Amino acid sequence: MMELPDIWILRLVVACVFCLHIFIRSASGYATEGFENIACCADSNYTDPQTTLNYTTDYRWFPDKGSCRRTKDVLNEKVRLFFVDEGKRCYNLSTIKNKVYLIRGTFPFNGVNSSFNVSIGVTQLGAVRSSGLQDLEIEGVFRAAKDYIDICLVKGEVDPLISHIELRPLPEEYLHDLPASVLKLISRNSLWGSKDEIRFPTDPSDRIWKATSSPSSALLVSSNVSNFDLKSNVTPPLQVLQTALTHPERLQFMHSGIDTEDNEYRVFLYFLELNSTVKAGKRVFDIYVNGEIKKERFDILAEGSNYTYTVLNVSANGLLNLTLVKASGAEFGPLLNAYEILQMRSWIEETNHKDVEVIQKIKEEVLLQNQGNKALESWTGDPCFFPWQGITCDSSNGSSVITKLDLSAHNFKGPIPPSITEMINLKLLNLSHNNFDGYIPSFPLSSLLISIDLSYNNLMGSLPESIVSLPHLKSLYFGCNKRMSEGGPANLNSSLINTDYGRCKGKEPRFGQVFVIGAITCGSLLIALAVGIIFVCRYRQKLIPWEGFGGKNYIMETNVIFSLPSKDDFLIKSVSIQTFTLEDIEVATERYKTLIGEGGFGSVYRGTLNNSQEVAVKVRSATSTQGTREFDNELNLLSAIQHENLVPLLGYCNENDQQILVYPFMSNGSLQDRLYGEPAKRKILDWPTRLSIALGAARGRRIK
Repeated sequence: MMELPDIWILRLVVACVFCLHIFIRSASGYATEGFENIACCADSNYTDPQTTLNYTTDYRWFPDKGSCRRTKDVLNEKVRLFFVDEGKRCYNLSTIKNKVYLIRGTFPFNGVNSSFNVSIGVTQLGAVRSSGLQDLEIEGVFRAAKDYIDICLVKGEVDPLISHIELRPLPEEYLHDLPASVLKLISRNSLWGSKDEIRFPTDPSDRIWKATSSPSSALLVSSNVSNFDLKSNVTPPLQVLQTALTHPERLQFMHSGIDTEDNEYRVFLYFLELNSTVKAGKRVFDIYVNGEIKKERFDILAEGSNYTYTVLNVSANGLLNLTLVKASGAEFGPLLNAYEILQMRSWIEETNHKDVEVIQKIKEEVLLQNQGNKALESWTGDPCFFPWQGITCDSSNGSSVITKLDLSAHNFKGPIPPSITEMINLKLLNLSHNNFDGYIPSFPLSSLLISIDLSYNNLMGSLPESIVSLPHLKSLYFGCNKRMSEGGPANLNSSLINTDYGRCKGKEPRFGQVFVIGAITCGSLLIALAVGIIFVCRYRQKLIPWEGFGGKNYIMETNVIFSLPSKDDFLIKSVSIQTFTLEDIEVATERYKTLIGEGGFGSVYRGTLNNSQEVAVKVRSATSTQGTREFDNELNLLSAIQHENLVPLLGYCNENDQQILVYPFMSNGSLQDRLYGEPAKRKILDWPTRLSIALGAARGRRIK
């Protein structure tokens, strides 16, 4: 046989290595199809040397590098820290509808005892809690309901942070017979595995198997078995199954760190008989969970294969005790190679799919000329369950739909997003006080719009006939658009209850504003006259003793300064009043937990808004002597007036026959407390201060 020269041998080896490299890359590419690997705040894309998986940065979701931080651990890796006044931030990942996925997040902590929440879509997966230096992982299994999924970090005790997100396709068996569930991983165990952790590429699904042992009385069994009959795709990798724990009588595995509420769990148990001398009927055992038998006389070899698995659906509260007990008459005790415990959570229905698609399009259209606008920072995740700023939702046919879009006074520019006309459930639209330009789009006759406010923009052209023809429209404002014509279509006057006819509101003030201005002017003159009389009287009697309350004599001061009303003391303008849902009110007040007062309108409760502002919430009682008319008057008046002596109105709620007003919380208490309560005992108000308070109250009352 002719020998090859060394150079040809070298070339042959190189060729083989090259072919092997191509094969491995092709196989790896096929194995990782559908994988998404995100390294938050990473300087660039990279390949993990242990898993060989390619990770990409998260800058296409969050380009702001100002929220990046470095951990204080040995790795000194980067994390993204979200300062979320609005409550949440979400990553939107591509999926295939009806396919089962694993999603996993990694959360480094720096020794701070803290927590925040993580959700898949709008279904809460669980809380991330830490009390020390450690990396925490939270993992869920879900069935994609559409072609994308949101993983959201929701603010809890602290602002949330995250370092990695991983998405992987999973076998169908995990959610077999559970079409509307999410599974949260509690534990995934390789019993006495050779490594601390087994994952991709050993496990093609990149499940992370952690080495776990039973009590010291259990025995380790291992074998180099190289093949077995697969029962399903859910089967763990061979490296996990090559070791097992056994015991002559019983195996017991305790999990005490689970939720204390009653929950349903799905337990996967994996068995591979590693003793070749054991025959069918020789290793038989019963399987218990929390003392309740779930499988009687279970035999690994019953079906003629040395491998099998079983799935148990169980209930547990605070403790899950998995016990395998040798059955009577059996020769060998129980054996277990690996197991998984997952908590079942009901899938929460998200916002109407069509509404979500359209509002996402609106977001993309607005962002074209409004990058960096802070009003859009909260526009991630589900628009109703994690409320987007300016969006209000209602329930319809079992799902949430968007009924109100209020983007007023946010300095938006560019054309009105054309997709707004596709919002089939929208009833109120407010785009006023922005810099929108271009033409007003036409709305279909199927629109449910009741109110449209396009005033104070830079819109041009004429009002489309289609808007006036909307069957449900009652209010229409389009004034103060300098490039638009006033008046509108000929039938505008007869079809609407409320309209500005295309004119600026300042040109033709409404009766209410005229009345308010007149009242303020008259009130100011009367107060000035009263103060003048007081000055004259005080000048003439400045040293005359005055018998005050309680029969005590006081000498009138000579240096008291009274403030006279000026034209700057009050301001009449359109004030941005926020509309709250009943759910917002209940969350802010912790379901009306703290009562701080009672009045003619009803009870007053203390609360805290999402932006941490403390508020006083006035809830009209059913027996209140003040009705809807007074409620409407207060809204209309305080939305048009700001004055230093009037508590500003922050917002209101008018839902399900509930009428609620929201004001800032005054931490120093009421005037009555200062005069007669505990504060009065600590410090008595002198008479000049009391007179100034009375004067200020009169001025505020006169304006109101």
